Amino acid sequence: MTSLLVDDSDGVRTFTLNRPEAYNSLTAELKEALRDALTDTVADPAVRAVVLTGAGKAFCAGQDLKEHVAALQSDDPAPFRTVAEHYNPIVRAITSMPKPVIAAVNGMAAGAGASFAYACDLRIVARSAKFLMAFATIGLTADSGASWTLPRLIGYGRAMELMLLAKPVTAEQAVAMGMATEVVDDGEALSTAQELASRMATGPTTGYAKIKQALLTAAGTDLEQALAEEDAAQSALGATTDHREAVDAFIAKRTPTFTGH
Repeated sequence: MTSLLVDDSDGVRTFTLNRPEAYNSLTAELKEALRDALTDTVADPAVRAVVLTGAGKAFCAGQDLKEHVAALQSDDPAPFRTVAEHYNPIVRAITSMPKPVIAAVNGMAAGAGASFAYACDLRIVARSAKFLMAFATIGLTADSGASWTLPRLIGYGRAMELMLLAKPVTAEQAVAMGMATEVVDDGEALSTAQELASRMATGPTTGYAKIKQALLTAAGTDLEQALAEEDAAQSALGATTDHREAVDAFIAKRTPTFTGH
């Protein structure tokens, strides 16, 4: 069985983590497939929006512990090389993707699985889904970018509480604290995320890319650099076909047609 399913439809690429019998826990095979597929998607002009979801009852339970235990018991000299080889590249690809990335959180998102959802731009969450950062319970720290993404979503203090105490977060709580974008009924997370992605795929995707770039830059720099980034981005976007089309459509009182150029 293929551990990662890839489906393209009308400019939207959907990645489905496909190990439902293991709650889509992350083996080396699955991590490598997702890493490489995301990297390919970055440069694919036919893809204008991305959805990430899981098969079955879970979004992703995080690292496959059977594989991790096997590495520890074999005296692997670097059992955590997966962080540099898999997790970090996956999160870099999601956050730097020059198109919207939407997580359809259909069930439990734990550990690295939750971290992947935090790295996405938007999160559509099923009503029975939960988020869990339980690294502290096994003597580990957060990985897959959660130490950076989660505090920016919900604040430093709340992120510290969830990580130190390994507190599960319900879908409703996730929306209330800014962790999730929208809660939908069970079974509707994927269709809702794909519908949203389809709408965004017809939008000014170059503008979306610059918004993502500006926010990433501003998150790690001072005001002057953020202002400079905004200046450069606005100048570049002002010369795009999409911007001119939007202005012309506004004047003509019609719906604009965006091409991503």
